[in-house]
Amino acid sequence: MTFAQLLDQVGGMGRFQVLNVLLLCFPMVLMAAHNLLQNFTAAVPGHHCRTGINSTCGGSNITEGADCRDPLRAFIPTDGNQVLQKCRRFVTTQWHFLEPNSTELERTEAELEPCLDGWTYDGQVFTSTIVTEWDLVCDFRTLQQMAQSIYMAGVLVGAVAFGGLSDKFGRKALLIWSCLQMAVSGSCAAFAPSFTAYCIFRFLSGMALSGIGLNCVSLSVEWTPMHSRATISMVTGYSYSVGQFILAGVAYAIRDWRWLQLAVSFPYFAFFLYGWWFTESARWYATAGKLDQALKELQKVARINGQKEQGQKLSLEVLKASLQKEAPSAKSNFTAADLVRSPVVRRVTCCLCFVWFSTSFAYYGLAMDLQNFGVSVYLIQVIFGAVDIPAKLIAFIVICYFGRRITQALTLILAGLSIAGNIFVPQDMQILRTVFAVFGKGCLAASFNCVFLYTGELYPTVIRQTGMGFGNTMARVGGIVAPLVRMTGEYSPSLPLLIYGAAPIISGIAACFLPETLNMPLPDTIEDVENQNLEQQKGDEGCKGTPSHQDDIFLDMRMFKDPRPLENTGKGDGAAVDPAKSS
Repeated sequence: MTFAQLLDQVGGMGRFQVLNVLLLCFPMVLMAAHNLLQNFTAAVPGHHCRTGINSTCGGSNITEGADCRDPLRAFIPTDGNQVLQKCRRFVTTQWHFLEPNSTELERTEAELEPCLDGWTYDGQVFTSTIVTEWDLVCDFRTLQQMAQSIYMAGVLVGAVAFGGLSDKFGRKALLIWSCLQMAVSGSCAAFAPSFTAYCIFRFLSGMALSGIGLNCVSLSVEWTPMHSRATISMVTGYSYSVGQFILAGVAYAIRDWRWLQLAVSFPYFAFFLYGWWFTESARWYATAGKLDQALKELQKVARINGQKEQGQKLSLEVLKASLQKEAPSAKSNFTAADLVRSPVVRRVTCCLCFVWFSTSFAYYGLAMDLQNFGVSVYLIQVIFGAVDIPAKLIAFIVICYFGRRITQALTLILAGLSIAGNIFVPQDMQILRTVFAVFGKGCLAASFNCVFLYTGELYPTVIRQTGMGFGNTMARVGGIVAPLVRMTGEYSPSLPLLIYGAAPIISGIAACFLPETLNMPLPDTIEDVENQNLEQQKGDEGCKGTPSHQDDIFLDMRMFKDPRPLENTGKGDGAAVDPAKSS
């Protein structure tokens, strides 16, 4: 008996699994809000140098005093479109520039200086942002991108740290800690007295976000029967999409960055409190050698699922006999080196490197550039969230009927082609450019949905969190690099789009070399991964005559195996696939 069969014995996809996934979705909803928060808290309003005329025009609010526009031309130079420059002002007031007969030559010869007295900001859209709080414009504009990169660096460090720690100390403990860390650091960022303090708290929030994402996915996948994993992946993916809608609505209602920061952080105190209810993964207990704890959790799940009698049939002796492969793994210490130690796992790790990096790289290249679409930043945020609904639904159907591999490759290649396609669309065709960008973002969202499920299925239990952490590390590297690529637009406007488009296409090709996991049980040991790959290769060789139905034929072949455990044969997990669960 394998762990998958034990799950079926205690109720399969029962009441416990539904409630468990529902409660895990709530922390994941606000993950999107934190990832994309700086689209609003670090937005750059219209601005120009502060001048003495502001005292007669309503202080720093330049939107109410339309009569200020003409007098301001005596203090601030204009560009070719008669728009006030943002970073320079006249050394002396040029009142004669307001006269109709003033010449362009006079304007260009006037002496200029930086904004020594600060800036005046347009408060019509954003009441307050970190840009207006600490004047992150002109010579200091790179600090805005630095804040986002520091946050992504925190997510990267969290992926490395929490991935290994959760394999060592368990999923539940690290999830509870991550929720508390997010609540505290996110709330402290809202009251940060300086830009430096703000960046420190955002770094800690990024770390916590990785811990929340990794452990929510693991707890949902490891308690879910094989035939329901794709459905659960879609549900958790949609929770992230819902978070994008919530962010747009909350940001529209709360225009002050401090209150907005607090609004998306404070709910994690509630998640921390009910997180103690979560049930630790029995899979993890088994691989850690804590079979008595695994037994208690399985019996608890059976009781919640209305299968109390089936749970009582389980005993420590039955569990030891059934999970004889998981218990010995506790005697070995697994490290990140195990991600590249065996041939199949090494190939999986290399391919997933490309997939994780490119998905995140292109995703944040699009999602963190909302102000450049020429429409309301709130509207484009809603559109970017809305496109996830059909994209992830289509991906779910393809995942269930055609497999993970083709879904992963297809979403990445289509995303790359749509992003690169904007190279050939003129700048004045904003609607068509937005359509291409929205389609690409939808494909990348579907790719994210697939890769979370796919990674959890490809890595065995003993190194699953380490593998997930490594994948998230590559994703965060992509998130850090993405803003830097936008700077290449100074050399060629098409260069960022070319880079953003090429990376997913290359990764889509790399995804074609990953093993298929459709209708395959979750591997628990590294040996399981190697054996499953051998079985899959044998199935592929036996089904060359009908390649379009290879997975179904291979599954049928497995159904007719001896249902008894295969001991000391080295052939897979030693159990047949239940035909009822494989359909």
